Amino acid sequence: MSIYNKISAGFAIGSHEPVTSGIEDVIYIFNQDDVTLTFDPTNPLIVTGLTAVSNAKVYKFEGTNNSFNTVSKLVKTQVGPRYTEEIDFNIAGLSVDVKSQLHAMGYGRVCAVVINNYKSSDSAIELFGAVNGLILTDAERNAADETIEGGYKLKLTNPDKTREPYPPRAVSIGAQSGTPTYASTLAALEALTTV
Repeated sequence: MSIYNKISAGFAIGSHEPVTSGIEDVIYIFNQDDVTLTFDPTNPLIVTGLTAVSNAKVYKFEGTNNSFNTVSKLVKTQVGPRYTEEIDFNIAGLSVDVKSQLHAMGYGRVCAVVINNYKSSDSAIELFGAVNGLILTDAERNAADETIEGGYKLKLTNPDKTREPYPPRAVSIGAQSGTPTYASTLAALEALTTV
């Protein structure tokens, strides 16, 4: 009996590139229908292109002091492994505009790109919600919470019963048919970002 998928390589963590936890205090979020994803034809774990549909934009959320976090959890199902993806972040604000964005994230599906603190990897930049998107499942505001000055604590995660078929995808975009680099990938993201 043949196994559907087989491992094909080993790995070792060297002392010259120690793993670093956490993500940078920036998240790029876009409506799932607003950006077309292009995947590497030989590896579905690599996103090689993000193309805005009808001049849509990617929205940049910035934080401070490690206020953002990501989680990817393997869940074994009857049809194979699936992944639950979560992104936690804070918004230090409670304007009508902030509330409007929270409302939209609770109904619509979004995708999010994060930048890992660990840069010595081909997954330094990752996409969450590639297939099923993410929705806002938690938006908690405690007016007396001094840690975020009365702002919102948010959680984006997969909608009910719709986990991802793969772990978070690596984002690796080249500049004008050049070899993809960390810098060219960031430049591609920034080019889609609203001012």
